[in-house]
Amino acid sequence: MRSLGALPLYPLLASALLAAPAAATTIDVHDDEGLRAALRRLGPGVTVRLAPGEYRGGLHAADVAGAPDRPAVLEAADPERPPVIVGGQNGLHLSRPAHVVVRGLVLRGATGNGLNVDDGGRLDGGAVGVVLERLRVERVGPTGNHDAIKLSGVTRFVVRGCVLEGWGGSGVDMVGCHDGLIEGCRFEGLPGCSQANGVQAKGGTSRLVVRRCTFVDAGPRAINVGGSTGLEYFRPPDADCEARDITVEGCRFRGSDAPIAFVGVDGALVRRNTFVRPRRWVLRILQERTEPRFVPCRGGRFEENVVVFRRDELSTFVNVGPGTAPETFRLARNAWFAEDAPARSRPDLPAPLPPEEGGTYGVDPRLQEDLTLDPRSPLRRLGADAFVAPDEPRPPRRRR
Repeated sequence: MRSLGALPLYPLLASALLAAPAAATTIDVHDDEGLRAALRRLGPGVTVRLAPGEYRGGLHAADVAGAPDRPAVLEAADPERPPVIVGGQNGLHLSRPAHVVVRGLVLRGATGNGLNVDDGGRLDGGAVGVVLERLRVERVGPTGNHDAIKLSGVTRFVVRGCVLEGWGGSGVDMVGCHDGLIEGCRFEGLPGCSQANGVQAKGGTSRLVVRRCTFVDAGPRAINVGGSTGLEYFRPPDADCEARDITVEGCRFRGSDAPIAFVGVDGALVRRNTFVRPRRWVLRILQERTEPRFVPCRGGRFEENVVVFRRDELSTFVNVGPGTAPETFRLARNAWFAEDAPARSRPDLPAPLPPEEGGTYGVDPRLQEDLTLDPRSPLRRLGADAFVAPDEPRPPRRRR
């Protein structure tokens, strides 16, 4: 067989021309009927643009398939005047999508889930390459197990720059999802909504990063790293933990009974976040599934975070439940500040949780209203202000 370099040039050019993508198609939509018809035409390189206005919820599209380099796109025609999808059991339901982008929309008042993306219950990884950007999801439920964004069996996905305000169950609920990024989103609970958590990763979910998000009164557990899932819903079906390899970094939290709950997880890293006024605990370590196949909750790391709290509000710093392996957890280089008793800022950690390594206690971080630290704060090397993503250049060191 000849090497590629020995082939004549013209067959290569012909092959390149044959493989060239077809021209992109844009479909402009102005009404409900046009939207439902356009959803049926979504495919590689097709963009459906919604004009400003209200559209009836209850939308469903199955087996929408773009391509890795030519995704199918559903977006606002005018990002400054986003279209609003109102009501419906699901505002929008995508079943078994592949390489689909949804951006710039508002979904409001769904009674089930605001946006539902799933693999159709096939447990085969058929939902892949989904990107959700600059969405606003409001008042879903508003009570009960109804999520702003529900993801089931989705692989290689991104949720970026979304604002979620008021929901019943989870802001983003993931069951058996893998290789995902939730970045730059805001989760805010509202009165009259029963929000249980902001982010929940369960049912075998793995390799998830939650980065640079803000959680304000986002439920009793702002992030549920793990959870409790019916055995029939796990992806993969033989998973031995609720979640594995979960990272929470560069985020800011205000309120919640416990901003972080490790629940049946096997390996998680919570680093360089800022926590403000947790109401009962800073962390929980729990095991809610006790079948023999499941490993105990283990391998959590809590590092280089800033925690601002009040002694008269906390029950305990870390709540450790039965059936867990707290001796495998690690706390290191965190800064703790008790607003009402700075001299008592050092956390009381229950045995057999190991002692913290290299913590800072009683130093005022000079917290600002927006949950950032004052530029003159002595703790700017820690918490969300200090976070730099692996793919970002590090800021230059200040000269002293």
